[in-house]
Amino acid sequence: MPRNASPGLRDDLVAQIGSLRAFAVSLCGDRERADDLVQETLCKAWKHLDSFKEGTNLKAWLFTILRNTFFSERRKRKREVEDADGNLAARLSSLPEQHGHMDMKDFQEALSKLPDDQREALILVGAAGFSYEEAAEISGCAVGTIKSRVNRARNRLAESLELGEEDEAPSAMTKTA
Repeated sequence: MPRNASPGLRDDLVAQIGSLRAFAVSLCGDRERADDLVQETLCKAWKHLDSFKEGTNLKAWLFTILRNTFFSERRKRKREVEDADGNLAARLSSLPEQHGHMDMKDFQEALSKLPDDQREALILVGAAGFSYEEAAEISGCAVGTIKSRVNRARNRLAESLELGEEDEAPSAMTKTA
């Protein structure tokens, strides 16, 4: 029993069970659920009995706990989905992220092995989104030179990554003229 609780307080708690149950049934409409709600209320009240001030309205304090517990659980249930047979959970899936991470590491390694001029052209056109004309101006060369560098860079990356025509190339390699 909590330290500051008088022996009569236990009896007062027990005396409120009938009223609590009636209130719980009126809230949820289900006798079994109401019994669970009353039990949860009494457990919370007992646990926090030290916060109750003797001489104040015990019934109101218990009803407040019950009401708050009911509405808290109701809010939780709004976010939950009934899936007793597990069909919904079986349809949920997420692809493993390891493959994407490893593919990106391979791509970065292959990109770092490209000659500087090809890497620069591919990054400007493929990753940064510049047009060939803008990339040529930035690099200080002709548009045809940029197109040639980008094409050679894509081919080298595809060869280095062992990509066939049916494979999906990283987005930095897929921008076209």
